Amino acid sequence: MSNDDALKIQFEEFRRDFLRLRAEISRVIVGQTEILDDTLIALVAGGHVLLEGVPGLGKTLTVRTLASALQLDFHRIQFTPDLMPADLIGTQVIAETADGRKVFEFQQGPLFANVLLADEINRATPKTQSALLESMQEHSVTVAGVTHRLSEPFFVMATQNPLEMEGTYPLPEAQLDRFFVKLLVRYPGVQDLEMILDRTTGCQAPEAKAVMTGERILEMSRLSRGIPIADDVRRYAIALVVATHPDHELASAAAKKYVRYGASPRGLQALILGAKIRAILDNRYHVSRDDLRSMALPVLRHRMILNFEGQAEGVSTDDVIRRIFADIREDALIGKGS
Repeated sequence: MSNDDALKIQFEEFRRDFLRLRAEISRVIVGQTEILDDTLIALVAGGHVLLEGVPGLGKTLTVRTLASALQLDFHRIQFTPDLMPADLIGTQVIAETADGRKVFEFQQGPLFANVLLADEINRATPKTQSALLESMQEHSVTVAGVTHRLSEPFFVMATQNPLEMEGTYPLPEAQLDRFFVKLLVRYPGVQDLEMILDRTTGCQAPEAKAVMTGERILEMSRLSRGIPIADDVRRYAIALVVATHPDHELASAAAKKYVRYGASPRGLQALILGAKIRAILDNRYHVSRDDLRSMALPVLRHRMILNFEGQAEGVSTDDVIRRIFADIREDALIGKGS
């Protein structure tokens, strides 16, 4: 068997396992196919997910169901205004040794899990929110000068209520940037509501069974990174990101008018990684511009900050990204090679 044939088999297994995991979660979660796809793409890519929506739309249930479908340790943290960083990370406690000596011992907090549900994350103060920064980026925490590694894979799914709701705090920009995608959970349609009632008001409620291990998730992550991307497609991805920066020479007209700060290089990395997984799911072994466009909204929407004019006119970052699709000048970008 040639290397190409072996890779094709691996990609087929990738698609099969991805769809099997999605189907198992869909036994519990009604509709929200796009949300599930982007969540699983972030999981495979090694990123984290921020779910935004009003209470009651199944955000927490989605995370719980995902954890049930994976053979991984799962912890849930309810974020509240009085939650402290030590309540997440853990703390040093005094312990007694066998010979009677007193020593400091690190007691792990609920952060030490494979799948962490940070429920209503924007109800906690910025100080507590920032306690997640190191763990989300480095997959470790440092307490009293000692670094403790987290188990792999480490996946944070955070839910938040819209910022207009009472008792919420905006997430720091540095923390928002560490979420691979931000997904907007919409209100279900009439048919979905009927199905939700059928599944939740009867005698038996469906439950997801474990269908995948953490080791398999890590294998799929490594495989997806091997998908090639052509130079011109990579430059198109760069163009999408630099077009969000109002002070860049290739900025779009919408960014110049409505954006204060554009997306970070971490957003470009997430855009490429997500597009590679999209290509595999579409039965292709190369990244296309359509793959990049399909990932642009969830990957970039939370990495852009609107200026006063954008906020005053009610423009969203999604609106700006859509206008970038129309304004982007590939010829100018490809000619510069940047």
